Amino acid sequence: MLAYYFNLAVRSFKRNKVLTALMVLAVALGIGASMTTLTVFHVLSGDPIPAKSDKLFYVQLDPFPMNGYTPGGDPAPQLTRFDAETLLREKRADRQAMMSAGSAAVEPETSGLAPFILQARYTTADFFPMFDAPFAHGQAWSASDDAARARVAVISSELSQKLFGDADPTGRTLRLGKVAFRVIGVLGDWNPNPRFYDLTNNRYSGDPEEIYVPFSAAMDLKWSNSGNMNCWSDSDGDSTDLNAPCIWVQYWAQLDSAQKAADYRAYLSNYSDQQRAAGRFQRPSNVRLSDVMTWLDFNQVVPSDVRLQAWLALGFLAVCLLNTVGLLLAKFLRRGGEIGVRRALGASRADIFKQCLVEAGTVGLAGGVLGLGIALLGLWAVRHQPTEYAALAHLDTAMLLGTFVLAIASSLLAGMVPAWRAMQVTPAIQLKSQ
Repeated sequence: MLAYYFNLAVRSFKRNKVLTALMVLAVALGIGASMTTLTVFHVLSGDPIPAKSDKLFYVQLDPFPMNGYTPGGDPAPQLTRFDAETLLREKRADRQAMMSAGSAAVEPETSGLAPFILQARYTTADFFPMFDAPFAHGQAWSASDDAARARVAVISSELSQKLFGDADPTGRTLRLGKVAFRVIGVLGDWNPNPRFYDLTNNRYSGDPEEIYVPFSAAMDLKWSNSGNMNCWSDSDGDSTDLNAPCIWVQYWAQLDSAQKAADYRAYLSNYSDQQRAAGRFQRPSNVRLSDVMTWLDFNQVVPSDVRLQAWLALGFLAVCLLNTVGLLLAKFLRRGGEIGVRRALGASRADIFKQCLVEAGTVGLAGGVLGLGIALLGLWAVRHQPTEYAALAHLDTAMLLGTFVLAIASSLLAGMVPAWRAMQVTPAIQLKSQ
């Protein structure tokens, strides 16, 4: 019966081409605008590590002095190097990693390649298993390598291909800033977006970090960091020194149960109290553990203008559907004679309602196809905008299916009132008027 109703809908479209075109265009414009903004919102608001996002926690303390203190305010967004190294050394979490962004000057041994600078990450051994970073070759370094300030490196597959070709480079030497590092691992395809583990640099980037070295080795070599740094008093030495009064280190802890998270929060409070008693901290204890999605929400990773655009697009879709309701109502009521004949021949009101809904759904299907094209055009325009997330504006499978689900569901919703009015047609009155 569905196929029969669909055939009737197609015939009706051919008889009323202009009216049909207006309805399809109204649906398509609403769907195209909505799916453009919803796709951007979907990309930006997704869980970057769904298997573990509720077990990974960003650690915050409050080492700032009392000047500028506001009760109930947020703790510092990063840790001092001293605090991060202390927490790492005490190992109260299932896994823990301290880190900072930086850069490394690569001096290739391959002839024809000039030295170049790449994004780097200074981190500790648990970084890779914590964040499920896959390896194409080799493995991560160990905690003993951190302690020994070992000159080892993990590189991206792109850098491996550029420097060593198709060969497995593990064990090969890589010169970084005139210092020889031993390549012990090559990452596979891994570029989480947003880059949730460090929101102080580019949150959305098409280019992954290509070199990872032990934090201790980078500090031993006096490499500078990149990203936010906040110092509250003058330091005699480098701002990255162990005792420098500066926050610039990100710290993550993996806690595999709610009880462990509660215990770790208590441990941080005790640590804060100890540091205040020692004279390092001045403010009252103010610690925070935020899981991945809470941390992303706190940092407003989804820009407010993206949220606003999504709501405006849905409002525009509602306006388009109201126009479609009017057009469908006019179309169905103009066919009162045809509906009266069908009723006289034995069709029930439910049959008329189903026929009209199938016709509305067919309009939605056609509008979805055209709306998909409009959405693709809109996403192409987004990718050419000067925003850091522009390159991510692509329609994935879920949103592709969502385009047609939204189009058909919207058109069915718009067709409810016109279909209900159509099924109220009285056969006797219509037949007398013919």
